Amino acid sequence: MVSFMIMIRVNIHEAKARLSEYLARAEAGERVVICRRNVPVAELNAVRPRAEPRPFGLAKGLFDVPGEFFDPLPDELLKKFEDGE
Repeated sequence: MVSFMIMIRVNIHEAKARLSEYLARAEAGERVVICRRNVPVAELNAVRPRAEPRPFGLAKGLFDVPGEFFDPLPDELLKKFEDGE
């Protein structure tokens, strides 16, 4: 099976000016590559919703949370968060 993917390249200014159009094209299956000075920096693709919700508990039993996880943090560490260090 051969499939072709349509890709367009646009610069940031054009992407901002015509965002709705490029979103519609991405929804239709095209890849929109967004460039800064003709250098690719991002890609716009459609998000495909899941057919069914993701199940909970997939990692159940793979690890245990140690009791000390819930202990208060040391004062020195809390001070670093407060001081922004």
